[in-house]
Amino acid sequence: MTRSLSIVFVRRGYSPSGGAEAYLKRLAQGVVEAGDDVQLVATNDWPACDWPFGSITRLRSKSPVEFASELEAMRVEFRLNVLFSLERVWSCDVYRAGDGVHRAWLDRRRKFELPLKRFVRSLSSKHQDLLHLEQSLFSSGNTRRVIAGSQMVKDEIVNLYGYPADNIDIVRNGIPLSEFRFDWELREKSRQELNLKPDQLALLFAGSGWSRKGLLFAMEAAALCKNRKMRLLVAGRGKTRLYKTRSLRFWREKPVRFLGEVPDMLRVYAAADIFILPTIYDPFSNACLEALACGLPVITTRSNGFSEIIENGVHGSIVDYAADLPGLRDAIRLWSDPSRRAAARSTNSRLAAQFDISKNINETLAILGGVAKREME
Repeated sequence: MTRSLSIVFVRRGYSPSGGAEAYLKRLAQGVVEAGDDVQLVATNDWPACDWPFGSITRLRSKSPVEFASELEAMRVEFRLNVLFSLERVWSCDVYRAGDGVHRAWLDRRRKFELPLKRFVRSLSSKHQDLLHLEQSLFSSGNTRRVIAGSQMVKDEIVNLYGYPADNIDIVRNGIPLSEFRFDWELREKSRQELNLKPDQLALLFAGSGWSRKGLLFAMEAAALCKNRKMRLLVAGRGKTRLYKTRSLRFWREKPVRFLGEVPDMLRVYAAADIFILPTIYDPFSNACLEALACGLPVITTRSNGFSEIIENGVHGSIVDYAADLPGLRDAIRLWSDPSRRAAARSTNSRLAAQFDISKNINETLAILGGVAKREME
């Protein structure tokens, strides 16, 4: 008789619309369906009604270091086979680097900052704490296996911290494909709701953390196109007032529309013609994958792990870096051709079909099971 496993998941924060939270719940469901037990370690932010899979242990500490230290102190109290963390902590059995590598992100960010801001950031205790946790995670013996969403993230962990490459598994992100499909009828309704005329070109940017994801670059590149029929739709959370002010520098009209946080992104994907995310750093953008599944050509950068799964000029366009405005402009112009977009629609949907969330969950469960098996031997 196979012995059931006990897996403890670690997630510090909580957002009702968070991608990590949605992923963790799907993964927990898979563990339960396999006949194993799950527990969650979180803060008081996570509501009990949103975790029907097992017990919740709530830690009082909310800062990253305090949370990690409290977890470390009580780790011996857990009856578990695998401690699986989605957070940077001092140590765990399996770590999912869903947020990428903080040291790599800071290195990329410095290239886009003024010297004074760069200096102030270097003194930030928050960033120093995250770097200390990251250093501990990737130190010898503190983490048995790491799950990365892209080769980019795997290489960063190996190159920046010397962590063994053989202990890193690449598991690509996945989405529930049934929720992201192109539909002509929905497209027409959605464009009407967004007041988009039939001859207008809708360029879509989606995500929170606009500075990191490159909204300003998207706005500047769109302005360079000098296409009066172009409309830039912005979905997500950010400092709207700041970007509205900046948009006036590039546009005489008001072709930038800020939609806020959108609960049903499928309708916006359906209304759009092109998806753009000129990110400074993204381990693997789920929004890009969702747009791909809806048949949209995706314009992004090589600093996005998602770029590893698409072919430049076939499924979208890849520019070398976020501030390459001529490159972004040329990519927008390339995909402004309706016949080119139509030809890519089915190609993109077929590629996205390889990244259903069920594949990600099955691969992750296999890794957790393998670690647990070695623990019991």
